[in-house]
Amino acid sequence: MTIKPLSDRVVIKMEEAEETTKSGIVLAGSAKEKPQVATVLAVGPGGLVDGKEVQMTVKVGDKVITSKYSGTEVKVDGEEVIIVRQSDILAVVE
Repeated sequence: MTIKPLSDRVVIKMEEAEETTKSGIVLAGSAKEKPQVATVLAVGPGGLVDGKEVQMTVKVGDKVITSKYSGTEVKVDGEEVIIVRQSDILAVVE
């Protein structure tokens, strides 16, 4: 099954949380920070959103930073993805 986002929506997959710190300390599950970097899997067409014309600036394959706890989590073929508005994407990682 594939997801085709509508309007200004973007489908992203979050990167895995760090298991260890830079100094090598292994983190417990509750101590891991929720990741904010994700990979763009699909992009909607943009268009008219709330009376304003929206052009999509991200593309499939981009690494992006999103707002914490934004979007709607969906399970597709056993894989967790998140559908967010383009406005919830803060930056593109280069």
